[in-house]
Amino acid sequence: MNPATIYHRPLSEFAFATDGTHYVFRLRTGKGEARSCRFFYADRAAMAPELDFACLPMKKIREDRYFDWYEVRLETKLERIAYWFELSDGAETLCYFGDCYEMAGTPTRADYFQLPFNHRADRLSVPEWTKDAVVYNIFPDSFADGFRTLSGGADGKTGLGGTIRGVTENLDYIASMGFNCIYLNPIFAAESYHRYDTLDYYQVDPHMGSKEDVRALVEKAHSLGIRVLLDGVFNHISSSHFLFQDVLRNGMESKYYSCFYQLPAKPKLPAPGELPEYTCFSYVASMPKTNTADPYLRQYFCDVGVYWIREFDIDGWRLDVANELDDGFLRAFRTAVKAAKPDAVIVGEVWENAAHYLNGDMMDSAMNYDFRRYCRRFFAEETVDAETFDTNVSTLLLRYRENALFAQLNLLDSHDVSRYLSLCGENVDKMELSVLLQMTFPGMPCVFYGDEKGLCGVSESEYRQAMAWGKSHPLEDVYRRLIALRKEHPALRYGDFVTNFAAGKTYSYSRNWENTRITVTMNLGGAPIPAPQTGRLLLKKGGNHDIIGAWEYEVREERIHGGDDL
Repeated sequence: MNPATIYHRPLSEFAFATDGTHYVFRLRTGKGEARSCRFFYADRAAMAPELDFACLPMKKIREDRYFDWYEVRLETKLERIAYWFELSDGAETLCYFGDCYEMAGTPTRADYFQLPFNHRADRLSVPEWTKDAVVYNIFPDSFADGFRTLSGGADGKTGLGGTIRGVTENLDYIASMGFNCIYLNPIFAAESYHRYDTLDYYQVDPHMGSKEDVRALVEKAHSLGIRVLLDGVFNHISSSHFLFQDVLRNGMESKYYSCFYQLPAKPKLPAPGELPEYTCFSYVASMPKTNTADPYLRQYFCDVGVYWIREFDIDGWRLDVANELDDGFLRAFRTAVKAAKPDAVIVGEVWENAAHYLNGDMMDSAMNYDFRRYCRRFFAEETVDAETFDTNVSTLLLRYRENALFAQLNLLDSHDVSRYLSLCGENVDKMELSVLLQMTFPGMPCVFYGDEKGLCGVSESEYRQAMAWGKSHPLEDVYRRLIALRKEHPALRYGDFVTNFAAGKTYSYSRNWENTRITVTMNLGGAPIPAPQTGRLLLKKGGNHDIIGAWEYEVREERIHGGDDL
């Protein structure tokens, strides 16, 4: 065995508690190098001179092109745990202690891996409802101004004229599709139609409606079983916001001077074509970056987060550019929001690995742009094979603690990227297989408005186009069927994810929960493959029951752990 391929990291996604008595420990090895792995654990605070280790076998949970992944689930009343691993390839046995592979003499307690104490405050606690959520992302300006209407009428800082009342009047449509959560891009008073340059966090943009419109929206949504998330843009504000305006007038004498980054003594707005002399969002002078470590500003934004929960009963926040907000602010914001509403969810915009933010003290979830990226390569562009895609899937499944995994916002597109159907070359078959994975993958599926209507677009003006009211599209039925499938079968929401095979253009995986296994088998345009014949057929695309042809799939359910066949 090659020790260089063996990896474990304490107090991370490799070692964590899920509650007061249940723990998960993971170990990575080189592919095919270990025939067995065993986990040894003991009470690190035991009064005896030497620790008394118990032993459990580890289960291989995933394998990809490069690595094998082992896991053990431990139930114990121990709150302090010392542990180590034993690996065997049949000829050689390797002991993996804390950061070393061999011991000279008798090990001391400090030589082992440690889980020092199972603090309740350090456990990641994510709202349970997120596992059942299917999210509809609405760009308000482009959605509706009435019942299935968007008349346009651009006025001033408005693009297409969508309103909050327009969202409310179409909640029945959203519910009929199967969505039970909506995430709204910004609705607060702002300078631009996209409203990512906030002028006033306590006011609704008058082009969109009023606070009473928000109240009516939330009340009707809740009556339909739909939760509501708002977009919090705290990383930057409008240069016309009173805080920055005070700084422009008074320079270093402003009591808000420390609310911003890298300001000169007397800041000024740059002339056209000039770069700003202060830190901004993406060098956009009209969006100066905030210093959320400033005590005043930190409290100001925390108060905003609480206000919209207490006054309007929203169900959580999506944090714009969350990876540029400082850790202290994220911890303070979480504390404030959870005190106001314990089951409110906090989702961060992070385009890469978000593990740093998902350890229980900052955010509950992140927007899973890597899910989109991997799906794009496999389904839309067909630039990687199934084995490579499954290696990417392993990355998604194992990069976070379990609770965070089931709260990930799994998206195919958003207001910031090209429509996924455009990436598919408007090939509905490719889109359908992508949505099939999205609706059967761990986490919260998130659908950008109009995807179900076949909206396309590569540029910003295209992918934020008007909702296609009055237009029918085959994808509407696809979304309805696949959302219904997810909601009907708990295994698709709560179960583990096991790859059955990944070869060429064919991919099969199962979701296992309690005594149920649901298996999805898909063919991305390759030669026909035999269709599984076990269990009960839940859903099938293709007319031949014996094979799965090109761009076809099959979903089956069967009993496991001794249950009767369905």
